[in-house]
Amino acid sequence: MLRRTPRLFAATLAVAALALGACAEKTTDTPAAGGSSAAAAYPVTVGKLTLDKRPEKIVSLSASATEMLFAIGAGPQVTAVDDNSNYPPGAPKTDLSGFSPNAEAIAGKSPDLVVLSDDRNKIVEQLTTLKIPVYLTPAATTLDDSYRQITELGALTGHADEAADVTKRMKDDIAKLVAGLPQRAEKLTYYHELGPELYTATSKTFIGSLYTMAGLENIADPADADGKNGGYPQLSQEVIVKADPDFVFLADTKCCQQSAETVKARAGWAGITAVKSNQVVALDDDVASRWGPRVVDLLRAIIDAVAKVPA
Repeated sequence: MLRRTPRLFAATLAVAALALGACAEKTTDTPAAGGSSAAAAYPVTVGKLTLDKRPEKIVSLSASATEMLFAIGAGPQVTAVDDNSNYPPGAPKTDLSGFSPNAEAIAGKSPDLVVLSDDRNKIVEQLTTLKIPVYLTPAATTLDDSYRQITELGALTGHADEAADVTKRMKDDIAKLVAGLPQRAEKLTYYHELGPELYTATSKTFIGSLYTMAGLENIADPADADGKNGGYPQLSQEVIVKADPDFVFLADTKCCQQSAETVKARAGWAGITAVKSNQVVALDDDVASRWGPRVVDLLRAIIDAVAKVPA
C-alpha cells in the first residue's frame, strides 16, 4: 500500500485498502505441487465474468492479487504487475499503477485478464469497452473474503486444485496458531499503527479481526464506534498514552522508518506499558497491508508476540 498525505491516506484505507517484503516463514506462498490447469474446463464463469480459455497474459494491479496468483501457481501466466506488487521478488513489476490506472497503458500489455482491487477512474468500464476481461478483488473484510478470492482466481486461471490447497493450508495453519494461544483471565490491549500520523484500524476491519483472533483488545474501537471513519480513525497522542496499550504494533517500519526507539522518543510514550515492557512489535508493512496468503505470517507475528507475555 502506498503511503500518502494523512487525509488521503485515511480515505484510501477506508475505501480501498486493508490496512492490511519478506517474512521469516513463507510456507503459504509455495505453489502446490502438481497442477489442475490441464484438467480445467473452459468456459469458466465467476460472477459476471466468463473466460472462454485459460488466460496467458494476466496483468495484476493489486499487490494482494499478485501474491495470490503466484501462490496458486499462476505466476507463469502473469506478464505484468503494478508498481506496488513487490512480492514475490520475481513478479514482473512495471510502472503500471493500481491507484491511478490508465486504460491505454494497461491495454498496451495485451492482457487477456486484468485483476484489480479497485474501480478507480472507472477503469473497469474503460477496459470492458476495450473488450479486456476484468476481475475485481476488493479489499477483504474477512478471512472468508480472502479464501473466496483465491478460489475464484484459481478457477479463472485454471488452478482450482492449487487454490484449494492454498486455502486449506491457510485455514489449517491459522487453526494451529489460534489453538496454541494461552488462556488469559484478562485480555491484553494493543494499538496498531498504520502511519506516524497515528491512523489505525479498529476491530471491525480485516486487520483488526486478526488481532481479535489473537485474543487482543483494540484501544481504537471507541474512536470509531459509529463506523463513520470506516474502521480507520486517527487517534491523538493523548488518547493513546491514556489508553496505555500492552502492545504497539508498527505497520510503518518500511515506509516511515518507525521503530521501538522512535516510539519511545514520542512525547509521553516512554511510560506506556508496551514501551516499558519492550512490547513494541515491528511488522512488515507489506504483509500487514495485504490480504493474500501471507496473512498467516502476519497472524503468526502477532501471536508470537502475545505468547511471550506470561498468562
